[in-house]
Amino acid sequence: MNCKNCHTELHEHDDYCRSCGGKVIRKRLTFKNLFEHVSETFFNYDNKLLRTFLQLFKQPEDVIVGYINGVRKRYVNVFSYFALAITISGLQILIIQKFQSDFNFYDTSTEMGVQQQAIFDKVNKFTTEYQSLVMMLYIPFYALIAKVVFLRIKAFNYTELLVVFMYTQAQISICIAFFTAIIIPLNLMSLPAYGMSIIPLQFFYFVYALKRIYKLNNLQMFLRTMFFLGLLGVLFILMVIVTVILMFQSGQMQEMIEAQRAAREATNT
Repeated sequence: MNCKNCHTELHEHDDYCRSCGGKVIRKRLTFKNLFEHVSETFFNYDNKLLRTFLQLFKQPEDVIVGYINGVRKRYVNVFSYFALAITISGLQILIIQKFQSDFNFYDTSTEMGVQQQAIFDKVNKFTTEYQSLVMMLYIPFYALIAKVVFLRIKAFNYTELLVVFMYTQAQISICIAFFTAIIIPLNLMSLPAYGMSIIPLQFFYFVYALKRIYKLNNLQMFLRTMFFLGLLGVLFILMVIVTVILMFQSGQMQEMIEAQRAAREATNT
């Protein structure tokens, strides 16, 4: 009998090939053993994917710092895990596009509300259709902020911080996609409310993972979290200023101001 994978000659009672390590299959394919194979592959605790997913909640430092330090066989490597997250996020987008209904975030009974809603719809459409791209662009941004926040702790360089946030962003994206597949089709929560609810969950997971990765106590992590929020607030203000400048240049801001003026005059009349 020969191995069906590499054709190495096997002994009669061999269960695995001594050359390639492939499992010796003696039974014909049936629904029963096909189901057993799928269960063993995806739901067995010893499975690398499931072990990586669970450990990123229990001990994220074991997965992330282990990978940085050279442990590459125990868990799914960072690039494969991030690619899986992007793929699952693509399925999430399909679910959202299929089940979401039009939602007016602004009062569209006024001209200004129509303008504001149009801008909101454009941003929402872009972030939905290009979610994978947006997710990838977050990574260097997060790593840069972490480099500043943890400047005095020389534990990781910038490249290693990219690995940290690739793992953590992938983990939270997989979880969000899972909850989306349940909440949106069953209409348990409106899409805007759901979108707002996952922001603090994502934030707290990042704080939890970084606390364990850097081995900080609660006070040390709290101070750095406040520093991070302050830095994020400054960056947000700068982004708003840049957005307003761009809107002025494109003429959209002027249209909104004129629409507001017209609405005010109509109300006074």
